[in-house]
Amino acid sequence: MSAVQAKAEQADALAVTVSKPESGILVITLNQPERRNPLSRAMMAALAQAISQAVADPHTRAIVLAANGPVFSAGHDLKELNARRADADGGKAFFASLITECAALMQTIVMSPKPVIAAVHATATAAGCQLVASCDLAVAADTAQFCTPGVNIGLFCSTPMVALSRNVPRKRAMEMLLLGEMLPAKEAADYGLVNRVVPKDQVLSEALSMARLVASKPAATVAIGKMAFYDQIEQPLGQAYAMAVEVMVGNMMAADSVEGIGAFLAKRPPVWNKT
Repeated sequence: MSAVQAKAEQADALAVTVSKPESGILVITLNQPERRNPLSRAMMAALAQAISQAVADPHTRAIVLAANGPVFSAGHDLKELNARRADADGGKAFFASLITECAALMQTIVMSPKPVIAAVHATATAAGCQLVASCDLAVAADTAQFCTPGVNIGLFCSTPMVALSRNVPRKRAMEMLLLGEMLPAKEAADYGLVNRVVPKDQVLSEALSMARLVASKPAATVAIGKMAFYDQIEQPLGQAYAMAVEVMVGNMMAADSVEGIGAFLAKRPPVWNKT
């Protein structure tokens, strides 16, 4: 292996860092600031692995997704994409594989039984904006901006559109997709893309505060509720209610529900199941 290859592999291994600042909370940080934290194949693989490991860890209750550097994420690595234009098929197979992997990553976040909270300290564009939209909650710096600028370079943000259109009203989503303009954090909050806007130096602490509150809830109940939310939101009203009735009855039979309701009626603090 050449020195260049070894350096590249080391960089890929450090594409994300993982830390546990306190009990029940895992922070995954995008860690390629010099490249604007692109969602390259290596970055997405590292991120997917970190999330999967967090889901498998019984001690993790909430996940915070943060980033290092001047940009939260600039989206796909256009240099990586363009380099494959030299392939025999013009890059088509690689593009299909990469975009499919990206779609799978976003669905991994949505389907994680443990809530994922984005701590957006700076600009998030294209697939970076998609990443924020795919998280369950998001805190943004008051100086952060969001954008789906693909239309400006002849590549409509079609896959970011999926996450975006499930977070903001249609007209707002189309405005972002068709105009490709930067959206300030305050407007992103008004649109529903982020939950809270705070000073830049408070973004991580605010995300951790939200994660701490989530982590204090019964894990099984949170998992049931999160899965039910995403299941029902894609269904017609009648089917959504039928599914929600079944989920709620099952939840009523769960140990945490027995404990929680019993504690409420007895006017004492609940003691949640640790698993």
